[in-house]
Amino acid sequence: MAQSTNKILLVLPRGEAIRNFILSGTADVLAKAHKLAIISVLPNKELEDKMRSLTDEFYILEDEPQPYIARFLRQQLDIVHGRWLWSEAAKERWMLRDHEANTLPKKIKRSLLKALAYPFTGRQGVKFVSALENVVSEKIYPTDKFVELIRKINPALAFNGSHIHCQNAVPVMHAARKLGIKTATFLFSWDNLTSQGRIMPPCNQHLVWNDQIKSHFLEIYDNVKPEQVSVTGTPQFDFHFHKDKLWSREDYCAKIGADPTRPIALYTTGMANHMPGEHITVERIGDMLNTFPEATRPQLVVRVYPKDKTGRFEDTKSRRKDIIFPHIPWEPNYLTPMPEDLILWTNMLQHCELGINVASTVALELCMFNKPALNVAYNPVGVNIFPIDYSRYYTWDHFKPIVDSGALYVAYSEEQLLSFIHQGLNHPQEKEAQRKSLLQGFFGNTLDGNSYIRIAEVLSKVADNSL
Repeated sequence: MAQSTNKILLVLPRGEAIRNFILSGTADVLAKAHKLAIISVLPNKELEDKMRSLTDEFYILEDEPQPYIARFLRQQLDIVHGRWLWSEAAKERWMLRDHEANTLPKKIKRSLLKALAYPFTGRQGVKFVSALENVVSEKIYPTDKFVELIRKINPALAFNGSHIHCQNAVPVMHAARKLGIKTATFLFSWDNLTSQGRIMPPCNQHLVWNDQIKSHFLEIYDNVKPEQVSVTGTPQFDFHFHKDKLWSREDYCAKIGADPTRPIALYTTGMANHMPGEHITVERIGDMLNTFPEATRPQLVVRVYPKDKTGRFEDTKSRRKDIIFPHIPWEPNYLTPMPEDLILWTNMLQHCELGINVASTVALELCMFNKPALNVAYNPVGVNIFPIDYSRYYTWDHFKPIVDSGALYVAYSEEQLLSFIHQGLNHPQEKEAQRKSLLQGFFGNTLDGNSYIRIAEVLSKVADNSL
């Protein structure tokens, strides 16, 4: 990219946004072609030093108190958007919120919120609430602190590295809009359109994983033009295609305490609120593997979801020495992946013989490494997890096409899972054609380790008014 005088502001409201746009190399590419400013949460000194090395304009993103009316409108926008969209994931969220309202005051509050939302649960109603939230946040109750900061930075473009689960970024982006600065955002995950809330505030440019997400985006946000949505891939997968980061099997096993001569079954856990009782499933899979002949017995390696702070696997760790729980190097502050984990995670995928999870993005990553991807679609044995039902996750709008592709093994019972484990170990190439077809159809040519460059190129063009 040619040198430009137009400044780009990166807004990094969560740890994974730092991974995606700092650790990936996106910011390094941008810093060579543009003046760069960064507003970010601050996980630790190491990452602060990395970000400060990229720019002289580094600011810490701190939560700013928001007026009640703005918070209320954002809550209502989430409700009306979900009820209008009414995807399988939105139905699940609606049901869970109803179930969580388990006292009379909570039931009354929930009923009032739904009653207020119902008149606006059409396309035009959602647009009205969105416009009202914009007016309140930018005209009536703007956050003066951020307005003054954005005015001082004076960027050509403000880019929000994660549009979802990041209320701390919303007032920053509203401040940019108020000052007439172009804005852009990245759809953090493939399920965000159907399982999360409304994108707020609206942006001039949107970066997405693939063509299907772009098409669906344009259906939902019909006031957005096709040229305002760019397919870039996602930098979170770029690390898997940097072959210089791969360890030998012997080195990998030495680091996690595994035997390089025995097969490895990798289990990746999910969010505790979505997968209650998962520690039971993990132990029972360990028991399944112990039925194999000792000489060929697979080792169970468990990657505990780094955001899971419940401690629900601690008892299993202390009792089951036959199950390996590697340390996952994430910074607890803002739940931030550290550079060491980017390499570790790629090698965990590279050196397993098969992977097991519950309806996770990991299923796609296993396909990238041409490994059998086994999915648990039955509830933990012996516990009542109502109203959760693992099998419903496989009907969600974003995940059902993956199931329908035939690239995964989906087990609806323990017996079926054990059969699939045998199948995956003995015939690992069985679904190779389906895996390749799924990846080509889903990602096109973006699985090349260069999504970070494409993102930088799009942001540069938007900042320079060439897109």
